[in-house]
Amino acid sequence: MSAMASSDLPEIDSTRPHPARMWNYWIGGKDYYPIDQEVGEQIAAAFPGVGDIARHSRVCLGRMVRHLVAEEGVRQFIDIGTGLPTHDNTHEVAQRVAPECRVVYVDNDPLVLVHARALLAGSPEGRTDYIECDVRDPGRILAESARTLDFDRPIGLILFGIMGNVIDDDESQAIVRRLVDALPPGSFVAFNDGTGVLDREGREEAIRLAVEQGSSPYVARTPEEIARYFTGLELLEPGIVSTSRWRPEAAPFGPPPEVDAVCALARKVP
Repeated sequence: MSAMASSDLPEIDSTRPHPARMWNYWIGGKDYYPIDQEVGEQIAAAFPGVGDIARHSRVCLGRMVRHLVAEEGVRQFIDIGTGLPTHDNTHEVAQRVAPECRVVYVDNDPLVLVHARALLAGSPEGRTDYIECDVRDPGRILAESARTLDFDRPIGLILFGIMGNVIDDDESQAIVRRLVDALPPGSFVAFNDGTGVLDREGREEAIRLAVEQGSSPYVARTPEEIARYFTGLELLEPGIVSTSRWRPEAAPFGPPPEVDAVCALARKVP
């Protein structure tokens, strides 16, 4: 991926918090400004579980990608709502197992585009690409992904922490259905989003604070509402579970505690 010309770089306002940079702060990254840490800590004070959600979401993504490559033979991915690059990005996890894997990252944030083009370089055998596009434009995502991916072979569609940004339930369902319908049989959907089941008041206060500071609105759906995204798909074990509980690594003190987000991995059957 080629470097961007300086004239193409977006102007970065370091005086206002930025959602992607706050998430980077919660996940333990380094690409944030003092304002992001300040507001991130305010949100964490209202909703203490946000940091655990960020970290468990990241490691869960890695587990799902490794499973798809190592056990299901998937070699292609579309990762929508990728956020700022950090450790164990999708292509890094996939290409460690199979260097020929191809990954298309999608995000509508120009700041993410700067980091993506600089950092998301894949292996020589594989390929990575980046599309600056909103999830609400699935037609464009699919058309531009076809430059890199073969839609006659299985694809892993990753929707981690993105559909909560589409407030309208019917619209969000239609977007996922449009994306899934375009995938060939044998493809997979890896999904993760916040719920607010464990701490509804804290989640709502966190959303209020974020929106008040200029962030996009977000809706925390129930696990039952999230289950609708998997209509017609075959859920892999253990089904729809707390994000920390999806096939966690063995630990001497039992399974990790639940977090206020759920996830699942599902197969598109013929």
